[in-house]
Amino acid sequence: MEESVKQLQKWIDESQNIVFFGGAGVSTESGIPDFRSVDGLYHQSYRYPPETIISRSFFDRDPEEFFRFYREKMLWPDAKPNPAHRKLAELERTGKLRAVVTQNIDGLHQAAGSVQVYELHGSVHRNYCMNCRQSYDLDFMIHSQGVPRCSVCGGVVKPDVVLYEEALDQSVMNSALRAIQDAGLLIIGGTSLAVYPAAGLIQYFRGNRLALINKTPTPYDQAAGLVVAAPIGALFDQLHIC
Repeated sequence: MEESVKQLQKWIDESQNIVFFGGAGVSTESGIPDFRSVDGLYHQSYRYPPETIISRSFFDRDPEEFFRFYREKMLWPDAKPNPAHRKLAELERTGKLRAVVTQNIDGLHQAAGSVQVYELHGSVHRNYCMNCRQSYDLDFMIHSQGVPRCSVCGGVVKPDVVLYEEALDQSVMNSALRAIQDAGLLIIGGTSLAVYPAAGLIQYFRGNRLALINKTPTPYDQAAGLVVAAPIGALFDQLHIC
């Protein structure tokens, strides 16, 4: 990995318009399990498959079961940013990193200090009443019971996360697309690039330097100038940001 770190360090040092695109693998080193690894949620046994439970049709049909699963398996309030989150925040402060585009919903990029973060799949830190649109924070969701109800009107409080069968926020998608389109260096980390439409954003990259850091192969490996099969936090921990 030493040579890969040197190559990535060189690219970062020479670049002025960097965008980072990340997935679940960025947060696994913070103790948050991903969905598709051997130990991920898709390989655990529940009454229903996880992809069924976190779909919009299931949410509408059985909100009680949805929220039981959601609180138990998708909320990690004690998770802390790891070196990948922290180094990206440092890189943004230098002015080199223009944006973080993430498929994660945990808010760890912001916790590390990143400001320009495009959350393609929403955030567990935002919740809203489906009736009156009153907003609620993560603490409210954690301490609510059963189907959470709005204290103002009694409506169901829904997490601001994109469920299966729901469309991504178009304004967030457009902003992420423009950032990726304008980037000179695109660093992709901790994602298998298997979830669409988010993964499709990579097709809009026009720059000449593409770095891909993931523990397993992705469909874009052949297009990347640098491919590193390693945990992203361990790799970023070796970078020097100045």
